[in-house]
Amino acid sequence: MRPQIRQLVRVLFASLVALLPGQAAAQAPEDAQLGPGDVVRITVWRKPELSGEFTILPNGSIGHPLYQAVNVRGLAVPALSSRLREFLATYEQNPQLIVEPLLRVAVGGQVRSPGVITVAVGTTIGQAVAFAGGATEQGNISNVRLVRDGRDQRIDLARVGSGAAAVPVRSGDEVYVGRRGNVFRDVIGPFASVLGAAAAILSATR
Repeated sequence: MRPQIRQLVRVLFASLVALLPGQAAAQAPEDAQLGPGDVVRITVWRKPELSGEFTILPNGSIGHPLYQAVNVRGLAVPALSSRLREFLATYEQNPQLIVEPLLRVAVGGQVRSPGVITVAVGTTIGQAVAFAGGATEQGNISNVRLVRDGRDQRIDLARVGSGAAAVPVRSGDEVYVGRRGNVFRDVIGPFASVLGAAAAILSATR
């Protein structure tokens, strides 16, 4: 099995193990509160013009010509569904809709497809790395950096049973996979350079 595939399997396995009873559970979609930058997927039955994925704007409205009249800042999903249903009821009788919150997370460093991804609420850090293509051959899933609310955390996704892989992402999180260490490059190379420089100095002083 290729190294990158083994790493991806380890991340997914760690995510599954960490979600077993007794481990940290991901935030349920109905508990999530929405804010600017989040994305909401709205599906209205037989109304494709009112369906799609829309970004929540800085003022708390939904980025759609009709829905921008609805402020959703800080609303949990059930409250958002009720508010949208009441709003659409002014245009048609008994509207049927499904509302799904989506979060925007940046995944970078040593991953195959770095960038900003849109994921469902409840997605874990391990899953976010997998969605970004998994770690590269130089990637080190034991050294993952999570930037959340301006603070850095170090996470070991390779440690099965630690629960780290099952930590749910939040909107605005930044996840960076570190580089695998190279003994020659990081230790032997610099040490050899120092020895070489010392030898050159001794030779020049003789």
